[in-house]
Amino acid sequence: MIDRQETGQRMSRIVKHNGVVYLCGQVCKDANQGIRGQTASMLAKVDALLEQAGSSRQHMLSATIYIKDMQHFAEMNEVWDQWVPGGQAPARACVEAKMARDALLVEISVIAAEI
Repeated sequence: MIDRQETGQRMSRIVKHNGVVYLCGQVCKDANQGIRGQTASMLAKVDALLEQAGSSRQHMLSATIYIKDMQHFAEMNEVWDQWVPGGQAPARACVEAKMARDALLVEISVIAAEI
């Protein structure tokens, strides 16, 4: 069975299937912040959605990070490294990408196991 939560015309914020949680791409709440602030805000949204879905950052399987400019890679990683639980880093990719809105600097898509 597939469980879709907060489903709209284009996407569901959460999809669960066979014990796996898929989150749609998450961005920050306030795009007026710099890369550190946007990354922290984005990861807080991931925490909230994972909890809503019955998972947590400790159960992440994979993360794909889209960053507007690789010049921000080190600063984004500083926030990421503090957020990811020690010894429980997911498989991860980080690519430079054009964002949906010019002010956005970073976006993430996460796959996690249900608890």
